[in-house]
Amino acid sequence: MNEALARPAVVSRLSDLIGRTPLLELCRTETGSRLLLKLEMYNPTGTAKIRMARAMVDAAERRGELRPGGRIIESTSGNTGLGLAVIAAERGYTFTAVVDHHAAPDKLRGMRALGTELVYVVDDGTEELATAAREELAEGMARGQDNTVFTEQHNNPANGVGYFPVAHELHQALDGRIDVLIGAVGTGGALCGTTRELRTLVPGCTTVGVEPKGSIAFGGPAHDYYQSGTGTPEGAEIGALVDFGLIDEGVKVGDIEAFATARAVARTGLLIGGSAGGVVHEALARLPALPPGSTMVALVNDGGEKYLDTVFDDDWMQARNLIDLDLEREIDETLTKLRRI
Repeated sequence: MNEALARPAVVSRLSDLIGRTPLLELCRTETGSRLLLKLEMYNPTGTAKIRMARAMVDAAERRGELRPGGRIIESTSGNTGLGLAVIAAERGYTFTAVVDHHAAPDKLRGMRALGTELVYVVDDGTEELATAAREELAEGMARGQDNTVFTEQHNNPANGVGYFPVAHELHQALDGRIDVLIGAVGTGGALCGTTRELRTLVPGCTTVGVEPKGSIAFGGPAHDYYQSGTGTPEGAEIGALVDFGLIDEGVKVGDIEAFATARAVARTGLLIGGSAGGVVHEALARLPALPPGSTMVALVNDGGEKYLDTVFDDDWMQARNLIDLDLEREIDETLTKLRRI
């Protein structure tokens, strides 16, 4: 087994299992170009974001802002909160997550199970994404409080640093042969952090950023969207970690396309999250046009298990006019064709 993918046999803390996530070849073209998925759901909590959660807490401790018995506060749609909940539990901190009902219910239940205090920025049951309001409340709760830190994931440099190991894992596993890196753009930490380090190892790699239609990082128009944990909604500031100098091309994928792709990929045996569906949708569209023998890596930042009540629930999808069975069949056919080569 490649050392980059090998996990230690015995660990003393759950966070010691972060990283060394596997690569899966989803499909390839007749010209030998292949689409590889970096399966970040194999991290503890089933998400990439525990990487940056640990890095942000490490940085706060080094600065002396967080000491034994301290409190962490973060605005989160779920996955960052799950990561912070684990790190807080291991190190004896209290963790408060400021959330809204846009988050997948399983993420909220998971944080609560891990001992997190949930504070809803609105508690009327609305599914509206309230990123700006969440961050304002989280910042206010931490202001002036001793031994309390608002990790502020959208503007925390440690977020990006937490993903530097992804670049090294990819470089080692693929012997430096990576032509395209494609991933979702939310805080910008995962894609831009990985790209920043990867370009020191593979200078010629192209980076493609994907956000939901309705998000504003790559321009308007702004409108609501259901993809969770990604994008920049109207009213929210584009995070400091979204470095447009590191993103060669930014594209948008709608909820219907993203969710249809996630549902189609599930029928290959792999559950991926809704925003990961958007990344894979764009990757599949680009794969046939790549030069022969190219390697494209898609960052799959979480699995689909947290979306069984949403993306993978027909009733939920139909109630929001998000289901497109014809599109799902087209993607099924594309995957079947490319997986037979």
